[in-house]
Amino acid sequence: MSETTAPAVTAASAAVSSRGRRARVALRGLQVLLALFFAIPSAVPKLIAHSSAAEIFDAMGWGGTGMYAVGVLELAGAIGLLVPVLQSAAATGLAALMVGAFITQVTVFEGENAATPLVLLVPLALIAWTRRNHNTDFLRLLRRQG
Repeated sequence: MSETTAPAVTAASAAVSSRGRRARVALRGLQVLLALFFAIPSAVPKLIAHSSAAEIFDAMGWGGTGMYAVGVLELAGAIGLLVPVLQSAAATGLAALMVGAFITQVTVFEGENAATPLVLLVPLALIAWTRRNHNTDFLRLLRRQG
């Protein structure tokens, strides 16, 4: 390598490294925002049996049991988004929950709020895909426990 190309290679590497760092920070920020959304305005009303959540689950015919189950799944997913080894699995689980929410919105509530789960599905799929390398660590941890 000549002396004239060495600084250009170093500058290009620094630019790529800086861009990668910004992308990781942005993704982590997105994970925190989604975790806050799934924990506070989504899971908490279900877990405290707020009347707004109870009415929705009664209208679906799921009652309190379904409401608490979905609330627990949302809270577990929110916590999982913040734990590095669980990030991809949590995003995948929450994405599956959003597919179910979309189907429910379309079939039970005639599509009234069907866009919301679809909007949430996109960043969850991005997190699941980007953090997929953590799945190996998660499986290794599970095997060690078993």
